[in-house]
Amino acid sequence: MKRKHLVAIILILVIAFLVIAGIYLAGSNIQVLDPKGPIALKERNLIYVALALSLIVVLPVYGLTIAFVIRYREGNKKAKYSPNLHGNWAAETIWWLIPSTIIAVLAVIAWNSSHSLDPYKPIASVNKPINIQVIAEDWKWLFIYPKENIASVNYFQFPVNVPLNFNITADAPMNSFWIPQLGGQIYAMPGMDTQLHLMATSKGSYYGSSANISGTGFAGMNFTAQASSLSSYNEWIKTVKNTGIKLNPSSYYNLARPSSYNPISYYSSVSNGLFLSVINKYMTPIQNNNSNNSSGNNNNNNNMNMNGMSM
Repeated sequence: MKRKHLVAIILILVIAFLVIAGIYLAGSNIQVLDPKGPIALKERNLIYVALALSLIVVLPVYGLTIAFVIRYREGNKKAKYSPNLHGNWAAETIWWLIPSTIIAVLAVIAWNSSHSLDPYKPIASVNKPINIQVIAEDWKWLFIYPKENIASVNYFQFPVNVPLNFNITADAPMNSFWIPQLGGQIYAMPGMDTQLHLMATSKGSYYGSSANISGTGFAGMNFTAQASSLSSYNEWIKTVKNTGIKLNPSSYYNLARPSSYNPISYYSSVSNGLFLSVINKYMTPIQNNNSNNSSGNNNNNNNMNMNGMSM
């Protein structure tokens, strides 16, 4: 096969691959590449920048690999053998300078983005933020609105262009709270209160899930984040308040039991200090005495109001 024919075949294969990849990406719903909030937008742009910088190295490497295979194949008797590149300062400068420069640029970008996208950093906005407390259960998500004194399971609603201040913990094995179209994930851990700040700039229903495998019911541990107008949000608050179901120590104990694919449910009121009581129950020292240990476990599971949760 002639050289020009081989080059043509390779170019056709590369172009075909790029076309197929483009068609696939255009028809696929890759949520991290379809941001609906300022945090997710910055994270997507960061992915693109890192990818572009990586291609500066990757493409020449693969291109040169193909060129070397063609040029220095056994059947090409015209290829010039040049073993004296070792110690060639010009060649070594090129193949060390370009990767080093890219790494330096990526380091600066990583430093700046780590600070600008700090999940604990509040989002600047003229609108007053909404505080939402999140508890990861087995295998469901509980959302508490402390100011509105309501709660919901596997669903929460909020107005667009309003910052959301999340306080996140777990009353189960460690999970990971993630809404791909609004921002990156952050861990939900027993005995800890992690924070996350997000905001949606477009109305819509956004898929949320746990990004950390946590057992049998993990596949169904999903939720919906509904971004709506302020009026729709206020109507939803009123609707939840009229459900008449209260989240108290008894109902929370039943809710916290392991269960899979939980339907959306609402609570019209929440006992004071529930979120903190969930955190504090993992901070209680374990008794060494067997009888005290057994009693302590019962109190811990059935009487959460002892940890600061009131009726």
